[in-house]
Amino acid sequence: MKLAHPFRLALPAALSLLFAACASTSSAQITATTQSQPPAGGLAELVDAAEIPFERFTLENGLTTIIHTDRKAPIVGVTVYYRVGSKHEPRGRTGFAHLFEHLMFVGSENVENYDAPLLAAGSTGPNGSTYYDRTNYVETVPTGALDLALFMESDRMGYLLGAVTQEKLDNQRAVVQNEKRQGDNQPYGLVRYLQAEGLLPVGHPYRHSTIGSMADLEAATLQDVRDWFRNNYAPNNVVLVLAGDIDAETARPMVERWFGAIPRGPEVEPVQAGPETLREAKELTVTDQVPFPALFQFWTSPGLNHPDAVPLRVGMDILGGLQSSRLDNALVRGAELAVGVSASASAFEQLGFLETRVNLKDGTSPEDARAALERETARLVAEGPTLAELERAKTQLVADAIARLEQVGGFGGKGFILAEGELYSDDPAFYRRELEQIVGLTPADVQQAMQRWLSRPAYTLWVVPGERTLDGATLGGWGDEDTTAPPLPDARAPVDVTRTGAPRSQPPVISAGDLTFPQVQRATLSNGIEVLIAQRPSVPKVSLALTINAGTAADAPGRIGLHETMVDLLTEGTATKSALDIAILQEQLGSTLRARAGIDSDTITLETLTTNLAPSLALMADVVRNPAFRDDDVARVREQRLAAVAQELASPAGLASRAYMPLIYGADHPYANSGSSGDTQAIAGLVPADLATAHRVWFRPDLATIIAVGDVSLAELVPALESAFGDWAAPETPAPTTTTDRPAPEPQPRLVVIDRPNSPSSFLLMGRATPLFGHVEGSEPILLATEVLGGGFLSRLNQDLRETKGWTYGIGSSIPVAKGQRMLQIGTQVQADRTADSIRAILAQVAAFPQERPVDPAEYQRATEGNILGLPNELETNGQVLGALLTSRRLGRNLDYQAQLPAIYGAIDPAMINDAAREYLGPHNMTIVVVGDRAVIDAQLETLAMPITYLEAEDL
Repeated sequence: MKLAHPFRLALPAALSLLFAACASTSSAQITATTQSQPPAGGLAELVDAAEIPFERFTLENGLTTIIHTDRKAPIVGVTVYYRVGSKHEPRGRTGFAHLFEHLMFVGSENVENYDAPLLAAGSTGPNGSTYYDRTNYVETVPTGALDLALFMESDRMGYLLGAVTQEKLDNQRAVVQNEKRQGDNQPYGLVRYLQAEGLLPVGHPYRHSTIGSMADLEAATLQDVRDWFRNNYAPNNVVLVLAGDIDAETARPMVERWFGAIPRGPEVEPVQAGPETLREAKELTVTDQVPFPALFQFWTSPGLNHPDAVPLRVGMDILGGLQSSRLDNALVRGAELAVGVSASASAFEQLGFLETRVNLKDGTSPEDARAALERETARLVAEGPTLAELERAKTQLVADAIARLEQVGGFGGKGFILAEGELYSDDPAFYRRELEQIVGLTPADVQQAMQRWLSRPAYTLWVVPGERTLDGATLGGWGDEDTTAPPLPDARAPVDVTRTGAPRSQPPVISAGDLTFPQVQRATLSNGIEVLIAQRPSVPKVSLALTINAGTAADAPGRIGLHETMVDLLTEGTATKSALDIAILQEQLGSTLRARAGIDSDTITLETLTTNLAPSLALMADVVRNPAFRDDDVARVREQRLAAVAQELASPAGLASRAYMPLIYGADHPYANSGSSGDTQAIAGLVPADLATAHRVWFRPDLATIIAVGDVSLAELVPALESAFGDWAAPETPAPTTTTDRPAPEPQPRLVVIDRPNSPSSFLLMGRATPLFGHVEGSEPILLATEVLGGGFLSRLNQDLRETKGWTYGIGSSIPVAKGQRMLQIGTQVQADRTADSIRAILAQVAAFPQERPVDPAEYQRATEGNILGLPNELETNGQVLGALLTSRRLGRNLDYQAQLPAIYGAIDPAMINDAAREYLGPHNMTIVVVGDRAVIDAQLETLAMPITYLEAEDL
């Protein structure tokens, strides 16, 4: 079982949690019957398809601008990179680069609120991120709003300081501290600090965490803000990328108009940093509130421009990243000592990190785990990969790179790729050099790189179950806190905050044309399966989903977890293929096949290169139709699902969800357990016959639908589907149905508390069942009211609890999609000492809408016109279109529902939103679940004057 982590080609990847496990069996003993089969057309041709043409110019003030034209949708991705990150922070100010990133969203001298104008114009939510080497800001806007976006980016680049006050600094400081608490509160949440602390000496620029320490965050001053801005945030330290419905001839005058007058500033001071080699192996064991022991091994590695960076990434994929990896074969499928494994290489500008991880199966000896992990690592280092392994890794990396070409902006899109190439390698096309290096790699290249870097002493970290003894608040700083006093807290010395430039006016937004939803064609296979297809030739890939009308709602009482375990096993072996065979075939084809059980449907998704559609569909059909449910596969997946339950019981969100759903729907409702991975006792008792029966009952063509989006025509797709699925016959028995149409019990007010000691934050989940079942015609005002309440950054709940009070990193409300009865849900994680205050604040906001505070003009505009303008952003990629079609099909909506939304939203007036809020969103009869440290929260909760029920985590 692989822990998912993002692949970022040519980009310094966020450190992924990677699993590796151990066994006394070598991977050579796990064999596959599949022969190596590279994708049709060859990797070189695929690399040619991954081209991102661009033009580049530099203003007199040093601003580098890159333009990439992509006319597939009327949107432009705006990506801005500043050449400054956490590695540039001085001692005593760790976390400051990230704190400053937050301040870039609180308004500038001519922009009162950074989000409001862009969201009103249909932009994606403006966002930013900070890491060791850089700080970036992204938004994707309708073409007619590009001038506005450039004005706003230039205003905060040139005219920020006259708008940043002590109050705003204090608020964002609190938000960032809650972001830190939220990360620390997760199982294994402290590993992010311990990794760098074990590998790098005190003072190394990459040693302290980007989030920083609580003491350093508390010490940040308004003068620090001004100094950081003046020293680093100048146009000569910036890369601006515009990607999408724009060209250089149009863009250059716009960029010159808005950015040209901003003066050049100091160059960002370079830092000396590089990989470090430990003098000898190191080891640390810590106890934490985790569900099972985890074994990590870490090394530093070279930066992304080093010739070894690419072979190390490929080698670590072969070790523990691919589904067919050495560690999977030896440790998960082999001796079955682990419930999950992986390995990765993440390269930053000046160094990288290599990591392996093992999540131990219950009963596994730590000594055996470590021996097996080190044996597999040493074997790959000594022998290198096979040619077949190398070709599979290459194919997967190139296919992943092609998939990313669909997105023009945001994190990971084409603007992101070009900006990082320019910033780190002085070459926007660095991604292309990496792809070419990947294609040209030999087994010897990978072996030699791994020998150079993994033969050095490793840092071994054990995280084992027990009481948390480390305090995340004190971690993440410079590293000498045990010998050096912390910096003094911010004294809040007065600073003169005045304008630094003349007033500037926002440009108007040019209206966009009508939304064009892709034409959906229909067909029916000879066995009756309905086929829907939206042809989109923008990239040579196809996204396809087969759905079954079942889901976890198919589980009978006492068998919770049966259906989801059965679906998990689809890709773990068929009558003619082992789990390893299936993994290898996917990697050879450049395909990704996933099976997932939702609450009321199962979805098997396929992402594949167009040239390999037919063999990929054949594999998909085999998985769907012929799962084997072998004893050893069932035993392995059963342990993985039990580990998933244990992970939920260790996670604040998992505990809250497991408690919340039965309270909302009643213990015997089909949706009661949709918030969990299943019941431990039920899962432990599953045998192959149970799973085979569940598959035979529910997986039948008369319950199936196939939807495809991408570079394929109906004439090409239907014969391929007919070949793969056409002879799949439905049994003579009537098709089964679930009982999701059953009503939930009448809502009632209650406060339920689950103790989770040592939690720096409390997780809140609150809401109730609504009268809505599935899709109800005319229900859009209800959904828009929910959006006004808690559906985005500018929502009332987020503006109150995060931006005004600073008690949370984020909060949201929604009415999740379901075929049956739908619920209102509000969720957040708040600092522990504000648990009761946060509940009061949420209920007050809910009660005020609309009685004391009806929807205001700005909220109404964003909910209606803003959403209309933003529809092209919601349909940019094949995956987004596929998701829209799946939801419409599931709810019985018209397939062109998104194309109808402009007319639907245009007919909604403020009174309709107010009426919907009054009827559906009031504070009455709320179920409130709190997961937190009772030693901290009990006295607070008593002030709410509500009856309290206490649940034990082990009973969920």
